[in-house]
Amino acid sequence: MKQWAEDDRPREKFCKLGRQHLSDSELIAILLGSGKRGQSAFTMAQSLLGRFNHSLPTLARATPEELARIPGIGKVKAVKILAALELGNRKNIDRQEEKPLIKSSKDAYDQISPHLEDLAHEEFWTIFLNRANRVIHCARISSGGLHGTVVDVRLILKQAIERLASSLILAHNHPSGNNRPSQADLDLTRRIAEAADMLELKVLDHIIVAGKRYLSFSDEGFL
Repeated sequence: MKQWAEDDRPREKFCKLGRQHLSDSELIAILLGSGKRGQSAFTMAQSLLGRFNHSLPTLARATPEELARIPGIGKVKAVKILAALELGNRKNIDRQEEKPLIKSSKDAYDQISPHLEDLAHEEFWTIFLNRANRVIHCARISSGGLHGTVVDVRLILKQAIERLASSLILAHNHPSGNNRPSQADLDLTRRIAEAADMLELKVLDHIIVAGKRYLSFSDEGFL
């Protein structure tokens, strides 16, 4: 890799531009570290990927012995490559586990109730979801008094866009213990849903938390 222009060297490119700007071949070249006589690490990486249809999942299923038989790879480099791919796989698993799947109003209530059920004042929260209905983030939008809180619809939509959310679940608490929605609750939900729809965002539900009880707008037909 010494003969390459500096901007084309994978390690330098990684440091200068960031990992997201490197191709699969360039990342594997970094793992290889060096090539063999007449072939750079990058060329070897391209050749290696070509043997596995340029598919990282297919490459990850290879055995160390299978990779070690490829000229220039050897056992040490084979283990480095498979270890890196395994770390990536574990990262994806951890990411899924960190993002609970919302399949029902009960799932939404379980997600948001720890934030709301014991409060003596009213707060409004939003659960931001990805396309697979997994939680991206839960955010408190506003905090008020005993009988209400002011909600800025623009703030909800701004956070949804920033977090690349595909859908939303609204939630607030009633410290009184009454889980029925007020007319103001119904009107606010309608306004948020209409504004979200203009941005191709879907409001899936609005959960009212009243102590250990809750009401789902979706279950009750309010949405």
